Amino acid sequence: MKSKNYTDELQTKSTDELIIDLEAAKKELFNLRFQNATNQLDNTSRIKEVRRNIARIQTVITEKANAAQ
Repeated sequence: MKSKNYTDELQTKSTDELIIDLEAAKKELFNLRFQNATNQLDNTSRIKEVRRNIARIQTVITEKANAAQ
């Protein structure tokens, strides 16, 4: 239930905090892809995890935007 705790944590954050988290996750994904391309990445499953976290953050941002309307 690791993802459930993470989504609960995201729900409590403000939109500005979520945007900051989204930018950080995108930077991390870029770095992971770069490491993977240069054969320096040991744990390739981290790429999948970060991609899903980005999707979760974007979903929460969209939910908050729709709730505000």
